[in-house]
Amino acid sequence: MPAYVIVDIEITDPAGYEAYKQMAPPTLAIYAGRYLARGGATAVLEGSWAPSRLVILEFPDAAHARQWLDSPEYAPARAVRHRTARTNMVLLEGVGAGRTP
Repeated sequence: MPAYVIVDIEITDPAGYEAYKQMAPPTLAIYAGRYLARGGATAVLEGSWAPSRLVILEFPDAAHARQWLDSPEYAPARAVRHRTARTNMVLLEGVGAGRTP
């Protein structure tokens, strides 16, 4: 079943973060990941959560998402992200066949 990585990013070094934005996308393709949303406008509908920059990634399953995050291909980009932003990241398994939504 599909899995989603949801990331709330507070960019602390905008110039440095530009390098991350170039480095990360090619690594996603290797692990069959893709962007569903990336830095678009957000609107709070309920509660007080106000993400800075929200990113949603989709992978075929949770294993692919974890492999990507820990991969040697993504490691350099991940290091840049850690230097240039503060992030909160969660992995969410999607609804698949035989699973009640």
